[in-house]
Amino acid sequence: MSKAARKHRRLDHRRPGRPRAADADQRARLLDAALECYATQGVRASSGRSIAAAAGVTPALVNYYFGSKEQLLMAVVSERLMPLLKGLSAGIEAVGDEPRELIAAFVRGIHAAVARHPWLPALWVREILTEGGALRDLMFEHIGPQIPRRLAERLAAARERGALPRSIDPRLLVVSLVGLTLFPLAAASIWQRVFDASDLDAAALADHTLALLENGLGGSS
Repeated sequence: MSKAARKHRRLDHRRPGRPRAADADQRARLLDAALECYATQGVRASSGRSIAAAAGVTPALVNYYFGSKEQLLMAVVSERLMPLLKGLSAGIEAVGDEPRELIAAFVRGIHAAVARHPWLPALWVREILTEGGALRDLMFEHIGPQIPRRLAERLAAARERGALPRSIDPRLLVVSLVGLTLFPLAAASIWQRVFDASDLDAAALADHTLALLENGLGGSS
């Protein structure tokens, strides 16, 4: 068999089809490693080589599975971030229309998502909140309509029927919810050290947030 024929045969074995277990495992490791690198280094600073090293594979496999660094980012969004967001959205949609139910679903949902995906708060701050973040468009195209806008609409309906004080703007309430969940989780290593509060874990933070909101939602105007 000629050298060209042997090369063609090797390539033929890698044509699309049912992926081997090792292939699926390597691809999943690259997606997970990309997320970790994006959260700690930033999307633009994360090279294919650094992502491959974090995944424990050769850099050539980034191109083999995804074609390019840009396509890897697209795969991370579609296969990791979007399912997470859809799950959070579904959890909020599944509860009733009372403000306390909606707020609890959001707070508990964020904490559950972060427990499963610890990279989420840092990625949010670095790539969505920060001006010029590589994932900011995701906020306007997908996250905004799915979660904060929809939650604000339901809270506005609750206010119209008198279940929420008129003095509370539903949109700003959603902003406050984000401020009371993602930001404290992103800064946990700071405030735990400042207050010598290693005894306060994520569960305590979630309970505190809901207690704070519960006590603040009882008034009327």
